[in-house]
Amino acid sequence: MTFTLLGHCARTGQVGIGVATYSLVVGMLCPAIRGGVGAISSQAFVNFELRTLGLNLLAQGHPAEQALALMKQADPQIEFRQLIVLDSFGRTAGFTGGKTRPWTGHKSGQGYVAAGNVLAGEHVIDAMIAAFTAAPERDLDERLLSAIEAGRDAGGQVGGSGHLPERSAALIVRGASPRDELDLRVDSHPEAVAQLRTLHDEWAPYRAFHWLRHVDPAKAPPQEVFVAGLKKG
Repeated sequence: MTFTLLGHCARTGQVGIGVATYSLVVGMLCPAIRGGVGAISSQAFVNFELRTLGLNLLAQGHPAEQALALMKQADPQIEFRQLIVLDSFGRTAGFTGGKTRPWTGHKSGQGYVAAGNVLAGEHVIDAMIAAFTAAPERDLDERLLSAIEAGRDAGGQVGGSGHLPERSAALIVRGASPRDELDLRVDSHPEAVAQLRTLHDEWAPYRAFHWLRHVDPAKAPPQEVFVAGLKKG
């Protein structure tokens, strides 16, 4: 009961993932990501080992399609899995097993791959891709967050009683340095995607502050002084 988009920024080289689901703690369950290597999501019936195997294959130089093929060979229960892979060059690959719950499927292009299962329909994936590709000049985290918001707004997940709320969500970006990275997670909330947006917007001013503490601690104000300045603004 998950919808996900893996994305690559051609301008910065960053890779990232936006994911939301009815399950709890999705940021622990589905994603695997490494700067300069790529990103993976194992979903539907998660196989934790495939995430590690996939990242190792990408790190060894296997392109996304080849890494996915080898991951599939390693899992005798592969028909229960949904896997998407993005490498550091923006090449993508996806697999949706025949025993995943409908609507289920994936779509990909250069720089993105989206997938979901137990969705309101294919249009959920289409909405995510449209949102992600609409403004390639924007920061990758904004594009990924917009994608899962679009998936939610397009109907998201469904169950026997209708729409299923997104109870957890995650937004993870990796780049060439810590300045380019982000790891935000909502592990349990009745409106997890909306809460992730709130967290993202609240955190945004702190990114430059923590980078300053890293590169030039002498110039960084105490955090309570920085926070007080935000409140005045």
